[in-house]
Amino acid sequence: MLMQTVQTTPIADQKPGTSGLRKKTAVFRASHFLENYVQSIFDGIEGVLGKTLVVGGDGRFFNDIAIQIILRMAAANGAAKCIVGQNGLLSTPAASHLVRLRQADGGGLILSASHNPGGPDADFGLKYNGPNGGPAPEAVTNKIYERTKVIDHYKTCAADDIDLAIVGMQTLGNMTVEIIDPVEDYAALMQKIVDFDKIRALFAGGFTMCFDAMHAVTGPYAHTILEGMLGAPKGTVINGIPSTDFGKGHPDPNPAWAKVLMNIMHSTDAPDFGAASDGDGDRNMILGRGVYVTPSDSLALLTAHANLAPGYQDGVAGVARSMPTSRAVDRVAERLGIGCFETPTGWKFFGNLLDAGKVTLCGEESAGTGSDHVREKDGLWAVLLWLNILAETQRSVAELMMDLWATHGRCYYARFDYEDVDSAKATEVIDGLRPKLPMLAGARIGGLQVQMADEFSYVDPVDRSRSDGQGIRLVFENGARAVFRLSGTGTQGATIRLYLEQLETDHSRLQEDPQKVLANVRDAALTLSDLEAIIGRTAPDVIT
Repeated sequence: MLMQTVQTTPIADQKPGTSGLRKKTAVFRASHFLENYVQSIFDGIEGVLGKTLVVGGDGRFFNDIAIQIILRMAAANGAAKCIVGQNGLLSTPAASHLVRLRQADGGGLILSASHNPGGPDADFGLKYNGPNGGPAPEAVTNKIYERTKVIDHYKTCAADDIDLAIVGMQTLGNMTVEIIDPVEDYAALMQKIVDFDKIRALFAGGFTMCFDAMHAVTGPYAHTILEGMLGAPKGTVINGIPSTDFGKGHPDPNPAWAKVLMNIMHSTDAPDFGAASDGDGDRNMILGRGVYVTPSDSLALLTAHANLAPGYQDGVAGVARSMPTSRAVDRVAERLGIGCFETPTGWKFFGNLLDAGKVTLCGEESAGTGSDHVREKDGLWAVLLWLNILAETQRSVAELMMDLWATHGRCYYARFDYEDVDSAKATEVIDGLRPKLPMLAGARIGGLQVQMADEFSYVDPVDRSRSDGQGIRLVFENGARAVFRLSGTGTQGATIRLYLEQLETDHSRLQEDPQKVLANVRDAALTLSDLEAIIGRTAPDVIT
């Protein structure tokens, strides 16, 4: 095997975030781009000499080719071993578990653009997870970014491709490559957390379900666990074969993109339970017969009933939510007498809390929920925990939600996404709000009185690090709230997200139309921000 040092020039790219670096697939396929970024990761973590790495992805276009490039570079950089999912597949939570289970001191390289579309003209991404299984902390991403700006060479080797289809040991130079069943270890972990016997009995009793894998990575996991180990009828899993372009769809589990599942669950012969997961398996959507459960409400429900599952039978230490997530879980935590932490958006902020044992469950409004079993959000885990709760309570999704709202109040909630906005216009919206914040307390806007207005900052209770500029918060009277935030999950333009919330404790008003309930806070937020006039639009692209 011929080792090579290839001269190159800096990619001078944007700083990778919690979800790694996402670009159009064509950018990653460009000469030296992927190699430069991988070498920058290796250099940013002080090298991989003698280390073990976990490598895998969601199966999108370029996934298999990129893995071969990474393996050759890992060998040339002196890595001792790479653990790779069969056919290059690993869900993000399964990769996190493998890093922890195998004590991979080099961490993990996960190839995915999460819920973004895939294909030669769509999106690709690469993220680095540290040896704790979680997204790289800011100190590490800073080192990686600084290296991308000055990199002048990368190391690779000339060698035949590894056969990713054959489970077992192979060699690449002096490096061992272990191809593993991507589902086996993850399924074993799930059996320790939820009661498979109870769920198996639920299905045996005639309980029906539809799980939409959205042509993405959770298809093999769902087929094995739901239809195989738990006895759900064949056909329970739809769109279960991973596709390089996700069946030409958008693998984002929300009512707009999972329309097939939404139609099934609102039909006259709908199954008892519906769920979906995204491109890399870390997000989830939950539905009952004719019922859509918001991610915020799902986090609250799981927190309220987690003790019904064996993995949480002693209760939960605490819970954390991202700032834009509704405050429904806060109310559950208060009743349970446990801590509730509000963090910036980004799973890395939960990592310190989980590692320190301050929280057991965590979640964000963008359909991500997780617990201390891994250091990533986990879509299929959330679905299995829901099934465990349904099996133990013998109640429907609708009944569980009504009970939650009757006990804790209902936080009506919606997110407005304005996508592919000109970056300068998006920045203008946020910059225009900042100088108004100090003067808003006590003001009335659109009939609502402002109680508090600020730009969210976070001081990590574990390492005392500070994160500023994490979104604009407007808290109104009577439990209403609006949040403005620029999202970094797209690959072109900018996405403005407006989050709306309204608490309702009147039992006679727990089943109102959310958009009607949220109309006042929506109008107040749009009036204050002048968003529609600045970006030239009269409606969001997606409402969830």
